[in-house]
Amino acid sequence: MRKYTLKTVLVCRLMTLALVLPLLASAQRYEFTHDDTLRGSITPERAWWDLAFYHLTVRVQPTDSTLSGSTMIRYRVLKPGQTMQVDLQRPLKVLRIEQDGQSLAVRQDGNAYFVTLTKPQKIGQTESITVFYGGKPRVAKRPPWDGGLVWSRDKSGNWFIATACQGLGASAWWPCKDHMYDEPDSMAISVTVPEDLTDVSNGRLRRVTTNNDHTRTFDWYVVNPINNYGVNLNIGRYEHWSETYTGEKGPLSLNYYALPEHGDSARTQFKQVPKMLKAFEYWFGPYPFYEDGYKLVETPYLGMEHQSSVTYGNHFRNGYLGRDLSRTGWGLLWDFIIVHESGHEWFANNITYKDVADMWIHESFTNYSENLFTEYYYGKEAGAQYVIGCRGNIRNDRPIIGVYNVNNEGSGDMYYKGGNMLHTIRQLVNNDTKWRQILRGLNKTFYHQTVTSAQIEQYMSQQSGINLKPIFDQYLRNAKIPVLEYRLVAGGFQYRWANCVSGFEMPVRVCLGESGPYSNIQPTAQWKTLPAKNETMLTVDANYYVLSKLIP
Repeated sequence: MRKYTLKTVLVCRLMTLALVLPLLASAQRYEFTHDDTLRGSITPERAWWDLAFYHLTVRVQPTDSTLSGSTMIRYRVLKPGQTMQVDLQRPLKVLRIEQDGQSLAVRQDGNAYFVTLTKPQKIGQTESITVFYGGKPRVAKRPPWDGGLVWSRDKSGNWFIATACQGLGASAWWPCKDHMYDEPDSMAISVTVPEDLTDVSNGRLRRVTTNNDHTRTFDWYVVNPINNYGVNLNIGRYEHWSETYTGEKGPLSLNYYALPEHGDSARTQFKQVPKMLKAFEYWFGPYPFYEDGYKLVETPYLGMEHQSSVTYGNHFRNGYLGRDLSRTGWGLLWDFIIVHESGHEWFANNITYKDVADMWIHESFTNYSENLFTEYYYGKEAGAQYVIGCRGNIRNDRPIIGVYNVNNEGSGDMYYKGGNMLHTIRQLVNNDTKWRQILRGLNKTFYHQTVTSAQIEQYMSQQSGINLKPIFDQYLRNAKIPVLEYRLVAGGFQYRWANCVSGFEMPVRVCLGESGPYSNIQPTAQWKTLPAKNETMLTVDANYYVLSKLIP
C-alpha cells in the first residue's frame, strides 16, 4: 500500500480543484415543473393525514415484466380533508381505489392520483384505503442512479430481479405517499414470485406460502418506521446463510443472500459485516433496527441502502469496484459498498431528510463514515488521509443544498465535500470524545425521525458550543472554497479570509514555513497580522478544507 503525507495529498487535490473551479460558471438553472411541485411539496392533499402503516402486496411476473397488486394505506386524520394524494409513476396505472369496500372517484394529474373520500374523515380517527394497481414499471437504465426495475438473469439463465429507486421515488413501482417527510410506523410486504425463485425484502420473513399456480408468496414484516425508497424487492435463486452479532443492544441477526455461483466469494467478502458494525456502533451508537435484523443481499446492480436489506453488487472486491476513491491506498483495505451502504442505516434510514434538498444529511455523514471506519481500524492519520484524498472528487459546481419543495437534490458534492466539511468541523471541536458524543447523540436524539438541515445544524452547534452557522452556510449553501489569503509584510504576515460568505470567521491551524508546530489563528474578512521572522510561507493544516494563497 502506498503511503502519503497529508501535505502531499493536499497538494495533489488542490491541483485538481484548480481544474474544476471554472465549472462554476457553466452551471445551468433548472426550470421546475408542476410535476416537480406535486412530488416535492407537502400538498394540502398530503398534509391532513398521517401515514401509519402500509401493506404492500405485489405479484412479480418476469415473463412479461409486469407488476400487479395493491397497497393498503392506514392513516390517522390530523385535520379536516376529503381529498387524498397517492402517487404512482407512469407507465404503471392505478386500477381502482377503495375505502371500506367502496370504490372511490379518482382524478389523475401526472404521477399523482387525487382520491375523493365519501366517508367523513374525523380528526383523531384511524382509517385506511386500498390502492389496486398494475402494468409494466419503468425499467432501470443505470441503477441505482437512474433507477426502476432491474430485470436480469444469472449465469445459469435464472431470473435475477431487483428494485432501485432513490431519487426516482418509490412510486416508480408501488403506490404510496411518495414524500420523505412522512413514514409509516411499520409495514408488511407480501411478494409473489415464480416458485423457483426467492424474494428478499425488508424486515423479517414471517412465512412462505406455496400457491397452486406454481408461485410462492414471501411475507416480510418491518416493525420500525421505514422511508419509501428504502423498501425493496430482490428476487433470484439465492443461497442463504446467517450468523449472530453481539452488539450494543444484544444479539443482532445477520442474514446473507448471494447467487450460488458466487457463494464462496460472498462468504469470504461478507465477513466484513461484523467489522463494519463494530466500527459504526462505536462512532454512531447501536444499529438502529435490531428488531428487523440486518441483511446483505446480492443484486444485479452496484448496491443501495435499503433499510435492513442492504443490497450489494461490488463483485466481492475491496474498494469501489476495485478502485480506491481516495487514491491513498486506504480505500482498498475494505469493501466500499458494505461500508458505505451500511453506514446509511444510521444516516438515511434512522435519521431521514424531510426534503430531498437536504440530502446531505444522508450522503455527507455516510461519506464521512468511510473515514471513521478507516480510522477505527487503521488509525487517525489513515482516516484523515482517506477523507483528504477524496477531495479530488469534488467539483464545486453548485450548492450542496438543493431547492426545497420541488424534489430537487443539490450538488453531488454532498458526498466528498460534505465529508470534508464534517472533517473540518471536527478540527474546530478539537475534542475527539466530544465529537464522538455528537455523532452518537445525533442518532439518539433523532432516532427514527425525519429531519431538516436546520435541526441537524442547530444540534451540532449546541452540542459543540460553537456557532457553526457560517460554516454550514459556506459549505452547504455556497459553491466557493474559502481562501486564506496572506501576504508578506515587515515583521511577518498579514492574512484574511476571502471567497467566503458574510460572517465566515472560522479559526484554522497554520504553521510558519512548510512544517513545524501548528498554532491557531482566527482570520476574518479584514487583514490581521501574524509576527514572523525569516519565513515566506504560511501553511494551513491539511485537515481543514480550505485553500491558501500568497498574494502580492
